[in-house]
Amino acid sequence: MPRPVHFDISAEDPQRAADFYSTAFGWTFTKWDGPMEYWLISTGGEEAGIDGGLGLRRPDAPEVPFTLDVPSVDDYVTRVTEAGGTIVQPKSAIPGVGWMALFADPEGNLFGMMEADETAGLD
Repeated sequence: MPRPVHFDISAEDPQRAADFYSTAFGWTFTKWDGPMEYWLISTGGEEAGIDGGLGLRRPDAPEVPFTLDVPSVDDYVTRVTEAGGTIVQPKSAIPGVGWMALFADPEGNLFGMMEADETAGLD
């Protein structure tokens, strides 16, 4: 069954946001060595929960509250639309990470879905 595996926080000042979450909740931030400015967020060690990421706020990008791990983005795009959801951003590669798509549920809530694939976008 698909479960939430990641969340994103967007910020106009990522350092200010990182400082806030580090101070308030003890989260740690590590700069991602990828093609965009992005920090990985660790929300804890052995405790149950999910980790996330922090990126620059982009006016053209929708907010994504959390991302579901799915075995196939293509299959779940079909399932989402058949269940009454809307695809907001079609399947796209995050190089070296996997395939991602964004969707809205019938109430307009946004979510992401990710298919792990280290070869995504590297061809």
